Order: sequence, then structure tokens, then C-alpha cells
Amino acid sequence: MGASFPENGLPLWGCALDALIRIQWNIEVMSAAPLAPLAISIGDPSGIGPDVALAAWLRRDELSLPPFALLADPQQLAARARHLGLEVQIEVIPTISAANDVFAHALPVLPLNNTLTDSVGKPLPENAAGIIEAIERAVELTLKGEASAVITCPISKKPLYEAGFRHPGHTEFLAELASQHTGKPVTPVMMLAGPQLRAVPVTIHIPLAEVPVRLSTADIIEVSRITAAELKQRFGIPAPRLAISGLNPHAGEGGAMGQEDDAIILPAIEVLRRAGIDARGPLPADTMFHASARATYDAAVCMYHDQALIPAKALAFDETVNVTLGLPFIRTSPDHGTAFDIAGKGIARPDSLVAAIRLARRLAENAANGNA
Repeated sequence: MGASFPENGLPLWGCALDALIRIQWNIEVMSAAPLAPLAISIGDPSGIGPDVALAAWLRRDELSLPPFALLADPQQLAARARHLGLEVQIEVIPTISAANDVFAHALPVLPLNNTLTDSVGKPLPENAAGIIEAIERAVELTLKGEASAVITCPISKKPLYEAGFRHPGHTEFLAELASQHTGKPVTPVMMLAGPQLRAVPVTIHIPLAEVPVRLSTADIIEVSRITAAELKQRFGIPAPRLAISGLNPHAGEGGAMGQEDDAIILPAIEVLRRAGIDARGPLPADTMFHASARATYDAAVCMYHDQALIPAKALAFDETVNVTLGLPFIRTSPDHGTAFDIAGKGIARPDSLVAAIRLARRLAENAANGNA
């Protein structure tokens, strides 16, 4: 199915991926061990998910990527490959374990029961069932131990909402699937992990005006505890150091610029310290992300979405990975969206997906070798 990569490389994707080979993630991997393949859900097929998945597989040897399988519609993938002018051998596999044997010569695909339409750049509500199925099956395979981690390509909420989807986002949906498996509530924590910074927002997809009202000491404690535990267990950092940001300019400056820093954030830090967690703050957000400040901590816990994501993406947009902490399985994702405007144009760079694949593999290695 499809067309072959020109011998002179990826058209218009550039050479930025080469730098990924040299990126050090500061994750202590205990030792090599045989692992199950990674399960990648295709995301919204109208966006760049198919583009970057195809591109990543085509550079599998150059980048020494571990085996993965796509939860996708093979016909839609073949259509996108033709649209991009790529020669990609796509092979439908009966079980995800077959990806280990197939990966070297063909892109392994576990076909969906729902078909996906290759409407390049134009999201369709009728694709919602297949998008959701891909996520559910990737999670199921990982919970069963048949896959070592879930990697999710980006989705668009609007067409999903039009089809009846009622979750605020990807992360919240994954948390519900995890809760169904464990039989108890699961608190998902978003981390943006890059080669220079790990940043965690306490509040996520809420309007900025609601942050001071909804931010709580209890939430800061819970998010920080989960972050510290996963840094130790999955990232292999024996004594994690957390930098806790303030909410207001200058972290409130003793109440002169807001009360939340002293009334909400500081009590949380005191509880964390009494629990033996190395937590510092509240720190002024405008001075905690420069190089010498970043050298003093392993993760920044921030009070709202953009406070965490802006520095993470500014430092390393193409290499930063979205990691969901607090789940009973490993989940990573590229840190970009569906990018409908460039889908099918051959200019979508797979760097962030490659970084998500690499990080998922390293976290899975730690888990497999008793570090989780």
C-alpha cells in the first residue's frame, strides 16, 4: 500500500529529528528487558496524527525506534500515504504481539471495527466512534500487559462533542477508563516532559478567571504527591525535588499582590515537607524557569495550564512530551494538537511523536525492571 520515501529523505520534514538521538532525558533505566510493543491510537484521522505516525515508522531504523502498532483504519492510513506520496508497507496484524516480527519490514496496524474517513484537514463527527475505539483498545491492551504503554495521537474535541463525547479532554477520558479498570477514582496528572524541563499544572482545562476560585491546598498536595511518586518510581529519580510556583506576580509578595500564595499554596508546601517530599516555594513564576533555576529541581508544579505549558513548549516545542501521571498504565502523547491546517501537506514534523515513543519505552523499561 502506498509509495517509497525518496532516497534523499523526508520531503519538507527537515532534519530536526537528528537532534533527538542526542537528547538526554535524565531517566535512569535499570537494564534492558524484552518488552511488549507500544500501542499508538491514531487520534483524529483528519489531522496530522497519520502524517507523523507514517513519518516516524519510515525513520524507525535511523532513530532506532522500538516496535509499535497503530490502532487505526489501514485503508485510511494507506490513503494518507498516497496523498503524501509515501511508499509505506502497511500490514494488518491479528494481535499486537505480532508487531515485534512485522515492525522491521511493515507498519503494523491493529484494524478498528469502525471505519475512518480520510477527510484531510476537515474533522468529521462520523469519525468519532473510530477515534474513541482506538483509545479504548490501546488502553485495554496495555492494562492486559499485551502492550507496554499507550501513546495517543492528538484528537479534536469539537467533532467528538458533536458525536456525544462528554469528557473535557483526552486525559479525563483516560482517567475514566482507568477508574473502570481499578474500581476506584483515579486522579490524572498532566506533565509536560522535555529535555530541559518537566512541568506539571495543578489546574488544567478551566478558564483562567476560575483558577483562583478552584485552586485548593488539597489539590496542590495531591498533584505534588503523585508527581513525586512517579518521578521516583517511573523516572528513576531517587529523591525528587519539586519547585512549586506561586499564582500571583512575585508569588503574592507577602499578600500585596494577592492572598492565594500564602493562604492556599504555602500550607500545601508545608504538608508536603512534613511528608518527606522535597518541595520549595511558592516561587515567582517569572524567575523559576531560567537555566540555573531549572538545575535545582526535577519538576515544576505550576498553578494553571499556561503557567506550565508556555515554558515547556518555549524551551523545546518539538521534543516535549505530554505524560499522564497517576494512571495504572504508562501514557505519553505528542505535545501538539491536530494541526488540521497542515494535515496532508508533508510539512508536519514527527519529532514530538518520536520523543513520546522514546519516553514511553524508557518508562516501560523502568516498570519492567522493578523500578515502578
